Amino acid sequence: MQNKYFIFFILFLISTSTVFSQKDGYWDKARATTEEITVSARDRIIIKTQDFPIGTTEVVYRITLLDKNQQMAGSLVSVLKAIPDPTGISQGSAGAVFILSKISGDDKCKYAVFSSAGLATKYKTDGKTDDACLVQDTPVSKDAKRLSAEKSGCMKLNPGNLWFGFESKNWIMNQKIILEVVPWVDSKLSRGWTTGNKKQIIDQCKTSNLAQKMTNSDDFCVCILDKIQAKYKFNEFQKLLPMERSKAFKDFGTSCFGETSLSKGVYEDLRKQAALLLKQGKKGEAIAKLATIINDGKATALDYNAIGNNYLLTKQYGKAIKFLREGEKLDDSELLIKLNLAHAYLLNNNYSSAKAIYKEYQSQNVTDSLGWNERVRQDFAAFKKAGIISNDFERVLKLIDK
Repeated sequence: MQNKYFIFFILFLISTSTVFSQKDGYWDKARATTEEITVSARDRIIIKTQDFPIGTTEVVYRITLLDKNQQMAGSLVSVLKAIPDPTGISQGSAGAVFILSKISGDDKCKYAVFSSAGLATKYKTDGKTDDACLVQDTPVSKDAKRLSAEKSGCMKLNPGNLWFGFESKNWIMNQKIILEVVPWVDSKLSRGWTTGNKKQIIDQCKTSNLAQKMTNSDDFCVCILDKIQAKYKFNEFQKLLPMERSKAFKDFGTSCFGETSLSKGVYEDLRKQAALLLKQGKKGEAIAKLATIINDGKATALDYNAIGNNYLLTKQYGKAIKFLREGEKLDDSELLIKLNLAHAYLLNNNYSSAKAIYKEYQSQNVTDSLGWNERVRQDFAAFKKAGIISNDFERVLKLIDK
């Protein structure tokens, strides 16, 4: 009766100690290892665990030596059902005591744990434990431990399997050993999204057309990564056909582009880049930046004015007229567009159309502080500096000075 109350007390301690530190995961019963091993007198044997599932961060194992005809009172899996996560096992000695087998025989053995088959095989041959990640050199009749990726080299070196090596200390009789190993699977890591796998997605995102439009695409690519992780396990995503992966990137990219308010920032960056390129004399590159905004359907009237101005400075007057007219449709009151359109007509040898515009708006201001006539003079001076000459410049100046 006292033993019964003692067990309940231990369970209580374990449950209360983990209330504030529970991990999100589960004991994987399907991948648990339960081996009943018979070790011959003075012999050594190695046992490989079941393959640990993706996301295994720690394991609990129990070793029990039984006398002839003894049976286990309860499996380690059934015991661990009462422990919500591995942190409860390491809270003082209560958890460790609880997972120990209630029975064991008089026989004892030494054991060691290895992170690879090669090291374990070497141990079986020579009995040396120098390469073991854990050694129990004092013979025991039962033992139980938790191995975590945080603290144990066993889990850091090879999370896929472990190899247990046993050495019988019975010089006459065979030994009966029960080995039980139960993996703890972190729910998030079980989806296979390691740091390296995440980096693959980020790197691929960085090469996309949308990302390359951005001065800083980090937030955009992290958004895509989050959406892919939420929908797919890593292995599932890798098994998609190339066209399916490409579509996933495109769809998630479109979603993230809107959700994270990146769209506005991207096009503002493109406008700033175009303005800087124009100042640097790289008009062709400036046109390319502005064309991206227009082709994406995000252009304002001033974007059309800016590309029209660049086309004027590169003597592409027909294209300037085309884009300035498009800008007019968006905002017919924008006088900067009207002015550049007049310049385009003038330089394209259409003086009559240019004259009508110059004359119509000569009494107005282009901006809140700059008059139409003054801006005409500034623009003509800029054209001359850029090597753009027209005999009609003087005619226009005389026209607006009347």
